[in-house]
Amino acid sequence: MAFLGPMLEAAAPGIIGSLIGGGASAIMGGVSNGVMNGSNGALSGMLSANDVFQTGLMGQEMASQDQLDLQATAFDEAMDQQSENMREINSLRDVQMAQRKADDGIVKKFIESIGQ
Repeated sequence: MAFLGPMLEAAAPGIIGSLIGGGASAIMGGVSNGVMNGSNGALSGMLSANDVFQTGLMGQEMASQDQLDLQATAFDEAMDQQSENMREINSLRDVQMAQRKADDGIVKKFIESIGQ
């Protein structure tokens, strides 16, 4: 909703122009063309204003979707990095366990050699 103020400010000239154009058409319709041309002009102005507003909303939606896509990409990259770090930690833990087993075997043989 933070974009709503600037979007409305940007759309305001178009909306006001459309409403004034519609109002002018309604006034300028004159007696010969009757009230129908005026109301058609007013309706046309309101439709134009609605189009401008809808375009602004679509722009805001696209900006929000782009921001969401950026956040999703950053999250995916962070999760990939965390997974890689966990794999490295597990590999180091496996190497450490193998080293401990080897050290235990060496200590057992040393103890055996002292006892003989």
